[in-house]
Amino acid sequence: MERSMWVILGKCGIDEIMQLDSSPLCAADITPDLKKQFAFLSGGRGDNGSPIIVFPEFPAFGEITDREFQNVLTYLTSVPSLSSTGVGFILVIDRRQDRWAAVKGTLLRIAGSFPGNLQLVLVLRPTTLLQRTLSDILFKFNKDEFKMKVPVIMLSSITELHSYIDRTQLTQELGGTQEYCHEKWISHRTAIEGFALMVKKTAQTLQSFGTELAETELPNEIQATTILLSSHTNKKDKMKEDLLLALGQGSRLLESINEPVTRDPDHNMNQDEMENLATVQRLLSQLDETERAFDEFWVRHQSKLEQCLQLRHFEHNYREVRALLDQVSEKLATFSEVGISPAHADHIFCELTSYEERVCVLDRALALSREGDELIQNSHYAEDSIQPKCIELRTTSNNVSGNFSTRKDHLLKAMELHHCLEMASKWVDDGIYLLASQPVDKCQSHEGAELALQELERYLDNAGQNQLTELSIIWKEYETVLNQQLRDQVEKVFQKQVSMQEMFDKRRVSLKKLAAKQTRPVQPVAPRPEAFIKSPLSSPGQSAHRHTMYSLLCRTNRHASLTEEEENLAVLRRHVMNELLETERAYVEELLCVLQGYASEMDNPAMCHLIPAPLQNKKDVLFGNMLEIYHFHKRTFLRELEQYTDCPELVGRCFLERMTDLQIYEKYCHNKPRSESLWRQCSDCAFFQECQKKLEHKLGLDSYLLKPVQRITKYQLLLKEMLKYSKGCEGADDLQEALTSILGILKAVNDSMHLIAITGYEGNLSELGKLLMQGSFSVWTEHKKGHAKVKDLARFKPMQRHLFLHEKALLFCKRREENGEGYEKAPSYSFKQSLSMNAVGITENAKGDNKKFEIWCNSREEVYIVQAPSAEVKTTWVNEIRKVLTTQLEACRESFLCFFLSLFPTGRSHCRSCACLTAAEVKCCSKLTLVFFFLSGWNKASLSMDASEEHDGYSSAEDPLNSDPEDDNSKKLSAGKYTVMADYERGGPQELSVKSGDMVQLVREGDDRQW
Repeated sequence: MERSMWVILGKCGIDEIMQLDSSPLCAADITPDLKKQFAFLSGGRGDNGSPIIVFPEFPAFGEITDREFQNVLTYLTSVPSLSSTGVGFILVIDRRQDRWAAVKGTLLRIAGSFPGNLQLVLVLRPTTLLQRTLSDILFKFNKDEFKMKVPVIMLSSITELHSYIDRTQLTQELGGTQEYCHEKWISHRTAIEGFALMVKKTAQTLQSFGTELAETELPNEIQATTILLSSHTNKKDKMKEDLLLALGQGSRLLESINEPVTRDPDHNMNQDEMENLATVQRLLSQLDETERAFDEFWVRHQSKLEQCLQLRHFEHNYREVRALLDQVSEKLATFSEVGISPAHADHIFCELTSYEERVCVLDRALALSREGDELIQNSHYAEDSIQPKCIELRTTSNNVSGNFSTRKDHLLKAMELHHCLEMASKWVDDGIYLLASQPVDKCQSHEGAELALQELERYLDNAGQNQLTELSIIWKEYETVLNQQLRDQVEKVFQKQVSMQEMFDKRRVSLKKLAAKQTRPVQPVAPRPEAFIKSPLSSPGQSAHRHTMYSLLCRTNRHASLTEEEENLAVLRRHVMNELLETERAYVEELLCVLQGYASEMDNPAMCHLIPAPLQNKKDVLFGNMLEIYHFHKRTFLRELEQYTDCPELVGRCFLERMTDLQIYEKYCHNKPRSESLWRQCSDCAFFQECQKKLEHKLGLDSYLLKPVQRITKYQLLLKEMLKYSKGCEGADDLQEALTSILGILKAVNDSMHLIAITGYEGNLSELGKLLMQGSFSVWTEHKKGHAKVKDLARFKPMQRHLFLHEKALLFCKRREENGEGYEKAPSYSFKQSLSMNAVGITENAKGDNKKFEIWCNSREEVYIVQAPSAEVKTTWVNEIRKVLTTQLEACRESFLCFFLSLFPTGRSHCRSCACLTAAEVKCCSKLTLVFFFLSGWNKASLSMDASEEHDGYSSAEDPLNSDPEDDNSKKLSAGKYTVMADYERGGPQELSVKSGDMVQLVREGDDRQW
């Protein structure tokens, strides 16, 4: 084979091909330099065949770098054939429109770096009188400076040039007849060199392939032979493609070179074009010869490989099938396990069945044995070798098939036992839940005990196949599949079943005792923590129908019942904790899915064209601070929750520690109306549809944007459930505090959602202090001044107002109609009135209606009668307003005390109050009422708030809280009870000592303002 391959390569002229493209430079490498055309090969020849290089007019010749000059001349001198370049080059330098300096510079460059042999240098000198004269004179003086070994002839005209070179060898710019296109010349040179390089690479590939074939030993196995044949075929096809590609490129290049002749049969090619044509023809001829020789060689080589494959086919198949049968036998030995659960056993059985379906070696072994029989029937020369192999294949195949059947029967038996254990375990668990679900209060009655007893009897009667039989029967029936692990599992379930039956027996005894008693009034026992029978966590709407999980049925069995109850509550706490963790993980995954599938895609350049204009640059509006929420839950909250897996009753601590972080939901909820509005504008856009399609979501983005709102609401439900099952546990207080805090966050979110809907308020709402409460009320107004009194008294129908109670002000707003859908249905509020809290007072009971109270200011010149939806709402609001006023009262009292201390810096008598005045200081005051300001002024606020407790008939209209100073000077105090706000020790026999908090009765105030 090696000898035949080298014969082919010799025929192809491979050595000559390998010599192609030996030039150090290619046209493709210096194309930008060649395109400048400061020198070119015109294709003309001198009388003795010397190639002509023309230096045309080029004003920027001096700007040509030495590298560019050297590259171009080196390449031009390498293009003609060796025979032509040996004679030497003729240079034609055209400087007719230039100066002597340009002539000199060109000659110096050529003399210093021309890479080839020179025969003659012809210079067309400048034609202007001055430059021509300078050229003649200076050339003679500088002739030796050029250091040329060949003649340099200065020509005055083209006519003189024609005396040295025939006009047919010159281009039209030099008065010749030769057609020359520089761009076409560069294109041909680039294509020829590329074609030569392709031919060279093809020859190298052919040589490497021949070497590979010559050095490859034919294998003795069918698989290796097949691989070798396939590999050689692929390589042959690839080489064939390369040859055809090269032939096609050469043919197109040949057509391009011949194009002038095709267009004009009288066209005479120049010497360079003829050399190019000859080069391409020679390369194409060599490729054709190479292709034919290679095809002949490949036919012989392929035939040899196929014969080798047929010869070794049967023996190779036998070895392969025998090895596969051994592998199957070894694999079957690994299916010895019986599983630890029904699912595990079923999984092993499915694996075995699937493996049996995948194993085709049994059919293949039988087919190969039949093939061997056919070879024997056809009088094969290797009958003695083939017949024993066929017998061995049939015997081994039958043994493997039998092993498959045995293993499947074994696993089916194990699955049967596992299912029995599973049903028994489930039956026991259901029984425990049944015991825990019977309500204690109902079981105390005769009828309740009877019903509970019947329920237990029915459960035991329906046990059926769920119960395990005696252990001895199980050991005997499943002896073949029982290992130590499965034995332990059977004993564990059986013991659990026995324990449950004992619990049933105890309960039945207790219930029978209760049922046997005569019916009599029974003191109800407080129910134990509630629980579910089937699912410890259900929807809030079902909570009203839940029964208590476990309770005491009789005093004699109290200790055992408490133990059972604790176990059941622990189970329920674990159920709640599992739901908390599972839903938390799912929540984190959903947030990540939204952020990656939607938010990140808004920054994807490939999706920008799908985003509508209203959605552009609105990612923060659409998603709010969802990324911040995701990072908090992923990096912090989920990890900390997982630490409480084994002690779920302590999980409240985790919520308390992270309560400040959970307030990030307020920001998300504040942004939700804007997000909802933006979503509704763009919900049908192609961007959202494409993202949903990629994520394979059934629900749209709006459902996932609601997840954070749903999640913060879900926490309070889970905490309620956990608290319900953790009464008396160590972490119960923390759970209660966490629940309260979560509800506070939800209330703050709800209040702030209403607050941001207020329109028309010109001030800054943040300056009004914290929003304490908000709600809707019916409001009547009563004003004393001017014509407004008549107008307001005529208003029998109440106004519907939404009140916002802040620390510093009370806002009255009108609720507007709700429009839109979703969050857009949130109401808006038009601002109507604002009352400063330092100028208002309240009367708790108004006109005998326990749902009404009064809010007034300016000495009751403005009175607002407010009716709450219920008495409870009224009480809550009155208490909250009282807290605000009391806080302001304490602050004002301290301010006034400090003020009086500054008036009387010395001579104070001892008293328990931080600021009180002596009798002498009192007499220094212009009026006694100044001293008793705390009694005559601020106590009225306290009285008005406590009217319901101290004086049911009191109306603050008689004694306004914030009267003007002028009114205080002109009006006497009304008789009534007052609260003392500061301690005072009497300074004389006519005075009275009082303490803070004392109640005093004012009988009258005299004309001299003395009390």
